Amino acid sequence: FSYDVIDRYAELAPEKRALVWCNDENEEKFFSFKEISRDSQRTAHFLTKHGIKKGDVVMLILRRRYEFWWLLPALHRIGAIAVPATNQLLKHDLIYRCNAAEIKMIISFDDGNVMKQIEEAMPESKSVKELVSVKGSREGWIDFHKELDSLPEECNVFERPQGENATKNDDTMLMYFTSGTSGYPKMVLHDFTYPLGHIATAKFWQNVMDDGLHISVAETGWAKAVWGKIYGQWISGTAVFVYDMVSFAPDLFFKKIAHYKVTTFCAPPTAYRFLIRQDLSKYDLSSLKYCVTAGEAMNSEVYNKFLEKTGIKIYEGYGQTESAILAGTFPGMEVKPGSMGKSAPGYDVQIINHDGKKCQPLECGSIVINLKNGKPAGLLKGYYKNEEQTKKALSGEWYDTGDTAYYDDDGYIWFVGRNDDLIKSAGYRISPFEVESVLQQHPSVLECAVTGITAPKRGQAVKATIVLTKGYTAGKELEIELKTFATEHLALYKIPRLIEFVEELPKTISGKIRRVEIRQKDN
Repeated sequence: FSYDVIDRYAELAPEKRALVWCNDENEEKFFSFKEISRDSQRTAHFLTKHGIKKGDVVMLILRRRYEFWWLLPALHRIGAIAVPATNQLLKHDLIYRCNAAEIKMIISFDDGNVMKQIEEAMPESKSVKELVSVKGSREGWIDFHKELDSLPEECNVFERPQGENATKNDDTMLMYFTSGTSGYPKMVLHDFTYPLGHIATAKFWQNVMDDGLHISVAETGWAKAVWGKIYGQWISGTAVFVYDMVSFAPDLFFKKIAHYKVTTFCAPPTAYRFLIRQDLSKYDLSSLKYCVTAGEAMNSEVYNKFLEKTGIKIYEGYGQTESAILAGTFPGMEVKPGSMGKSAPGYDVQIINHDGKKCQPLECGSIVINLKNGKPAGLLKGYYKNEEQTKKALSGEWYDTGDTAYYDDDGYIWFVGRNDDLIKSAGYRISPFEVESVLQQHPSVLECAVTGITAPKRGQAVKATIVLTKGYTAGKELEIELKTFATEHLALYKIPRLIEFVEELPKTISGKIRRVEIRQKDN
């Protein structure tokens, strides 16, 4: 990717815009492909100077700092393995990751709390040899910019490694820890063909434009960042817009989109729920042409309100840390809010039943990827140090996503839930998302998680755990009101039998609700 895409752009169109970066302190930076090429080559020299070689594992905790777009390509140049990580990791998270992945170097941005957590993890993280700070000096840390600036001009070129140091397509380039909604996070490996899988993500789902400006709302610690902030976007010729915000503020966010003339936009449904509450007439969004969403199914109310306020449809997509875009609503397709669309180019996604046969419309089954013709570009290489898990995932005819869904009469795919999250009540299979989607339409519900609780006659009954919007008071009266509201929109067997009001829901560090924790407490 670094040599064949970044350097090729630097050669053919050196001044082509690659990255537009800003932050909450009104700092901004603009990078051409020529500059990204040069700075990532200098960064590769910095890394090798500190002992990083092919196969070494380097953790990047950079939030949305622009140095990420130097460091990631630099690691690719060397053939080292990048492990992007979130700044929300605590000491015990870091210890587990460092030891499990044998991290050799950690590179962090200048956040005192983040750096403190890293330092406290070091005595139990024996593989880590160096700590690097990308901004400012700190005792025990290497000052990245100070050293980078001191490198001689000949370090502007980093020759492509040859012989045994050359990278091959099946070498590992990237490692991600999954969110871990149950048990310890798995270590997902991607090889050097992975960026090719994101051509479909960027060009055919996000509909990015050559010389456009694309933003995906994702911190660099999550796989969604490489879905929307580098690989497919740069291959497709669009620049990446990065707003290094400390927290998501809808008003500031829209001001940035208007000011920098963003053309394409990707965000999870949660972000759209915040955005539609703004007075959108205050912002010049005329540059914005195309919007997409992924991470969970979109509520039709949010979709319709955003369309009403902006005139722009939201196209949904579906994928995993283990993959590129697997299914989506692509240009030219009718939008059905809440549906993930159909198979993405390069993937044969199917829904199969327990007999391994393709499901009929409205029949719930497992979402799988057909591997009969080989592993498609963008699908994981395997799981680190887990041959059994890798074999189970990739050696058969199907890769099982672990998710369930159904087809409608038009062949569109509708997400039901994780296999472990499905509720089985009186012979019915109930999707938590479907019930949550209805409850979230009530103005009192800020967040909710629907789970199954043990019920003697039904097997399981539906329970809703709810965080209330400010201004509402928990009590029997509101519980009755919510059940009545649900009765107006759901079949009777899907109505929550029990409602619990809580201050917050248990979540992973990526923000995903840990329904398993609620189930364990209840059952």
